[in-house]
Amino acid sequence: MATSLAQSPPLRKALGETELLWMMALLMALNAFGIDAILPALDELAVDLGVDGNARQFVIGVYLLTAGIGSLVPGALADRFGRRPILLGAIAVYILLSVLSALAPTYDMLIAVRAAQGFFAAGIIALPPAIIRDRVGGDKMARMMSLIFVIFLMVPAVAPSIGEAILLVADWRAIFGVMAVMGLFVGAWVHFRLPESLSPENRQPIIPRTIAVNMTRALALPSVVGYVFGSALVFGALFGFINSSQQLITETFSAGDIFPMIFGICAGSMALASWSNSRIVERFGARRVSHTALFVFIAVAAAQVFFAFQPEESLWVFVPLMAINMALLGFIGSNFGAIAMNPFFAIAGAASSVHGFIRMTTAALLGGAIGYAFDGTARPLALALLASGIICLVLVLLSEKGKLFGPSDAEAGMGRG
Repeated sequence: MATSLAQSPPLRKALGETELLWMMALLMALNAFGIDAILPALDELAVDLGVDGNARQFVIGVYLLTAGIGSLVPGALADRFGRRPILLGAIAVYILLSVLSALAPTYDMLIAVRAAQGFFAAGIIALPPAIIRDRVGGDKMARMMSLIFVIFLMVPAVAPSIGEAILLVADWRAIFGVMAVMGLFVGAWVHFRLPESLSPENRQPIIPRTIAVNMTRALALPSVVGYVFGSALVFGALFGFINSSQQLITETFSAGDIFPMIFGICAGSMALASWSNSRIVERFGARRVSHTALFVFIAVAAAQVFFAFQPEESLWVFVPLMAINMALLGFIGSNFGAIAMNPFFAIAGAASSVHGFIRMTTAALLGGAIGYAFDGTARPLALALLASGIICLVLVLLSEKGKLFGPSDAEAGMGRG
C-alpha cells in the first residue's frame, strides 16, 4: 500500500539535528524569499500594473498581515493531526498561489492572491518552532532556533540580488515562478525525510473550547506575554524597514543601483548575530543575552533618530546603524521566542500559532503603518525603532517583575516539560 502523506515514511537514516535545522530554516526561508526577492521589482511591478506611490508596498504588507492571521489555524490542527500533514498542505498551497501570483492580470488580483497565500501558507511559519519544541526546550531550543535563523537569514541577504538577476532575463512575474520551484524542492524534502514529531499522548482533540483553552493558556502566563508582544513591536519596526527599504534607499539616498548589496548587508548582520547567539546562549542564558541586546537596540535607535533629523543624513551613517539594529534583533528574536514557548511542551502547536498570530499581525500592521508613513526621509523609521524598543523594554520588565538578566531556563528549573 502506498505511504500516505499524513504518515511518516520509512527512512533509511534517522533525521539528524543538522538536517532538521536546515530543513526548518529553508521552510521559513520560503516566506522570506517571497517577500525580499520582489523588492527590486517593485518599481517595474508598479509601472506594469499601474500602482502609485507607497501603495506598491501592499504586495509585501498584505502577505505579512494575512500570514499572521493565518497562524491561528495550523497549530491547532497540527496538535490534533500531527505536524507533517498540516505542513505538507501549507507547502502545497504556497506553491499553487505562487503560480497564481505570477499570472495575476491586475494589481487588485495580485493583492488578493498574496493575501490568500499568506493566510493558507501560514503553517510554513508557525510549525517549525513547534517541531523543534517537540524535541527540546529551554536554552537548547534557543540555540537551535538561533541556528535556524542563521540559515533562514541567508535568504533575505541574497534574495534581492536573486530578484534583480531574474529581472535581467525576465520580468517580475518570473520571481513568483521561482518561488513555486523552491516550494516544490522543500516540499519533496519534507515529504521524504521529516518524521512525525508529535507523540500520540500529546494529540489534542479538535474541540473549539479545547483549542480556545489551549491558546488562552499560551498567553495566560505573565512571564510570557511581555516577550510575545515585545518581540512583535521590535519586529514591526523591522517590517517597516522592509516595506519602505526600496523607496528609502532609491529615493532618499539615491542608491538604487546598490540596493541589493545594502539590503544584504543589513540582513547578513542578523544572520551573523544569530550564529553568535547560538554559540553563547546556552552558556549565558536566553534572558541575559536578549535583555542586553534590547538595551543596546534602544541606544542605537536613539542614534538613528539623532542622525535622521540632521539636514543631510549620509547613506553610510544610516546603513551601519540599521545593520547594527538588525543584528541586535538576531539576539532578541529567537531568544524571546524560546522563552515564550518553553512552558508549553504539551500544546506546542497551539502556543506557536497564537504567539505567531500576535507577533505577525502586530508586526505587519505596525510595519505597514511605518512604511506607508514614508515621507522621503528616514525619520518615521528611526522614531518607530526607538519607540518600539522602549515599549518592548517596559513589557519585558512587567513579565520579569522588574528583574532583568535572570538565570538561564535550565538554572531556573524550566526543563523540557
